[in-house]
Amino acid sequence: MVSADAARNIIGIIGNVISFGLFLSPTPTLCRICKAKDVEEFKPDPYLATLLNCMLWVFYGLPIVHPNSILVATINGIGLVIEGAYLIIFLIYSTNNKRLKMLGVLAAEAVFMVCVVIGVLLGAHTHEKRSMIVGILCVIFGSIMYASPLTIMGKVIRTKSVEYMPFFLSLVNFLNGCCWTAYALIKFDLYVTIPNGLGAFFGLVQLILYACYYKSTPKKEKNVELPNAINNNISGGSDNVSVTVER
Repeated sequence: MVSADAARNIIGIIGNVISFGLFLSPTPTLCRICKAKDVEEFKPDPYLATLLNCMLWVFYGLPIVHPNSILVATINGIGLVIEGAYLIIFLIYSTNNKRLKMLGVLAAEAVFMVCVVIGVLLGAHTHEKRSMIVGILCVIFGSIMYASPLTIMGKVIRTKSVEYMPFFLSLVNFLNGCCWTAYALIKFDLYVTIPNGLGAFFGLVQLILYACYYKSTPKKEKNVELPNAINNNISGGSDNVSVTVER
């Protein structure tokens, strides 16, 4: 029979894999931004929230704060690097106004983390106290991270379009929340349970919205230029003719 520790480790490893997929799931969106050289209507809010969340969970998973939680620290360390790369892309292709706002938020997050690390290490001298302080912060900001797509969900309802709410991101968000909630419940960890339970809930709501509004999402159109030879046959002239084709 599998022990509770072994089961927890197995689920934690699966959670690492799913979380890695969660961190990579916005890649198509970022590729679209790079190709268009414009962030369009995409918002950096989820990436800013996830960056701070990763920093807090890395700190929480360190042995000096919460022993035997190295799986939490490793995956969030990877996430920290990936989210940083995403935000660099947003900084490159955003307008000056949006760029300044992002830099302001990033500066505030950096100052906040420095204060948290110094305050916890100097002010709390036991693992229990450190785990409680950092854990409460993880619950607060983890909940904010999982709730950050609410702005996009509101846009989906208003426009009846899921164009700016990627399906794969919503799906992996749901699976990730479910997996880490199970991980936390095996050896009950309230600080991991609350934000990931919320993550599973918000992920499920996004999937329901996607199912409701997928069909009403406008299909993209693109212009295709007909060759001159065909144009000549159609119009008797040499000018290009554009035909609109649905993807």
